[in-house]
Amino acid sequence: MTDNSNVAVKQEAAQAESSAIPPDELKEIGDKIIAALKTVYDPEIPVDIYELGLIYKVDVADNRDVTVDMTLTAPSCPVAGEMPNMVKSALENIPNLGEIKVNMTFDPPWTPERMSEEAKLELNMY
Repeated sequence: MTDNSNVAVKQEAAQAESSAIPPDELKEIGDKIIAALKTVYDPEIPVDIYELGLIYKVDVADNRDVTVDMTLTAPSCPVAGEMPNMVKSALENIPNLGEIKVNMTFDPPWTPERMSEEAKLELNMY
C-alpha cells in the first residue's frame, strides 16, 4: 500500500449513505480510477502522478461523474496546462463513467512528504 492511501475514491458526502452505486461496484470503479491515474507520469520525474502524491481527492457521484482534485510539484511546472487533460484522457478509457472534471489546485502546496514509499524508493530519496 502507498502513503497516499488517504486519497480515497469516494462518493460525494451528501450521497454517501443512500448511494445508487453498490459498495462493491464503487470499490471496483475506484480501483480502475487509481490504475488509470498510475498511467499518467510527470514528464520530468519517472514516477506516476498517483505515487507522487499529486492526486488530492477523487469523488464519484451517484451518476458516475468523476471529479479529481490534483496539484503539480510546482506551479511553474512546464506541463501545468497539459496535465489535467492527460488525467482526463486516462480516465476516459474507463467504461461507464459519466462526466470527468479535473481541478488543479495549489492549496495546500505539494511537498515530497506526499510521495508514497514506492516513489521515494524509485527516486532514491532515502
